[in-house]
Amino acid sequence: MGLDRMIWTGFATLTVLFMMSPLAVLVLFCFSESPLLSFPIQGWTLHWFFAAFDRPGFFTAFQNSLIVTACVGAVSTVIGTLAALSLSRMNRRAAGSLMALLTLPLMAPPLLLGIALLTFYTSWVDVPLGLHTVIASHLVFTQPFVILVVSARMLSFDFATIDSARDLGASPLQAFFQITLPIVSPSILGGALIAMALSLDDFLVTFFTIGGNNTLPTFMWGMLRRGVDPSINVVAVLIMALSLGATVLGFRITRYRG
Repeated sequence: MGLDRMIWTGFATLTVLFMMSPLAVLVLFCFSESPLLSFPIQGWTLHWFFAAFDRPGFFTAFQNSLIVTACVGAVSTVIGTLAALSLSRMNRRAAGSLMALLTLPLMAPPLLLGIALLTFYTSWVDVPLGLHTVIASHLVFTQPFVILVVSARMLSFDFATIDSARDLGASPLQAFFQITLPIVSPSILGGALIAMALSLDDFLVTFFTIGGNNTLPTFMWGMLRRGVDPSINVVAVLIMALSLGATVLGFRITRYRG
């Protein structure tokens, strides 16, 4: 191995260690016997898992997260897929302009987006805050991901197969369910999982639009305000595992190559 390759390999290794070490420490302290988040670790226990699950409001927050994530995944998938299919049939310049407009929420800082949505709900439409406003808010930044993923697949889609099916007597609905949907379904499912992962671990937008309820991220924020102990790490690891699992599965299904 040449010197240059050794240097770049070492640099890459240090970069990976630097990025992964906070996550490793987070998982490690879930099993620490001491309530203090400090080294050296003097013993190992599963006590903090039971402590986190026994906290009042944990399972309610967990249920709310599942409701929001499932609704966001379903709605963003349906609307995002229909939007992507419509864009694929449009003039390329017009489709590009619309795509740029639809992805604007992704460029806005989450703090700005959360405040803007809070102002919209309370001052413009006078809607009480709750899970419904969280779901609507999450759709603003999750749908563009579904549109982008499905649109990328539609770029290489052979529309001649649809025309052939129509010539053979298939209705538009039959052509969609028997030809288009089976071909693009991996991209649709992958986009849905990515949208669900983004919704699950969102804090800022949720914080401004949820009112008096809690999801797991806002529940963890409430735990931090009362004090820090390893049970907070357990909740954080749970959120990380669910989000990471959905994201990795989504990238795997869509065969994302980054």
